[in-house]
Amino acid sequence: MERNQKVAMVTGANRGIGLEIVRQLAREGVLVVLTSRDEAKGQAARKRLGAEGLDVVYHQLDVTDLASVQRLRESLEVEYGRLDILVNNAGILLDNGIQVLDVDLDMVRETVETNVCGPLLLCQALTPLMEKNGYGRIVNVSSGMGQLSDMGSGNPAYRLSKTALNAVTVMVAAQAREGDILANCMCPGWVRTDMGGSAASRSVEQGADTAVWLATLPDDGPTGGFFRDRKPIPW
Repeated sequence: MERNQKVAMVTGANRGIGLEIVRQLAREGVLVVLTSRDEAKGQAARKRLGAEGLDVVYHQLDVTDLASVQRLRESLEVEYGRLDILVNNAGILLDNGIQVLDVDLDMVRETVETNVCGPLLLCQALTPLMEKNGYGRIVNVSSGMGQLSDMGSGNPAYRLSKTALNAVTVMVAAQAREGDILANCMCPGWVRTDMGGSAASRSVEQGADTAVWLATLPDDGPTGGFFRDRKPIPW
């Protein structure tokens, strides 16, 4: 690790937007810890980036498991003594095509556990590492489907989880502001990933761009906002 090199951690990063965020941050000279629930898939992603000349670190992580999060925090403290950037990208979509009056509540609970409780748990565990060094950037990967200003009735579990994640972002930003920590959420748009499908209008490069921009904001950058294409969007 080089002196003054920023340390980032990205969840759900073995594929899609998460992997591309890792790639773009590594190209910026950031030391990136790539995490995933499935270790084999995560290690394969790390090797893929290595073949591109990008040296990243892998750590297994289940965002819904307190013990897993604690192990990650301990590893970051021992190896680097800091964390500068947290990108909460891991998320699930279980109720595609299901309407709100038909959705199974267990599906809602499982979605919220991963998409809301997971990022909140990581913020609680890792923000102290940012406060220790007086610097931090938190990026929560949300979705336009969580916008109250454009709410529909389909995919209710996913929509609810992203609306709640936006609220978590604003609350974290309010508390962390005094520690020079900027927390924002972003919508990547409809991206060609396993979740978005091949018909999506955006590439993963486009989907990751705003997250990387928020992860590398200057000290006078925004906090507590919701962005797409590097511009604020309505809640």
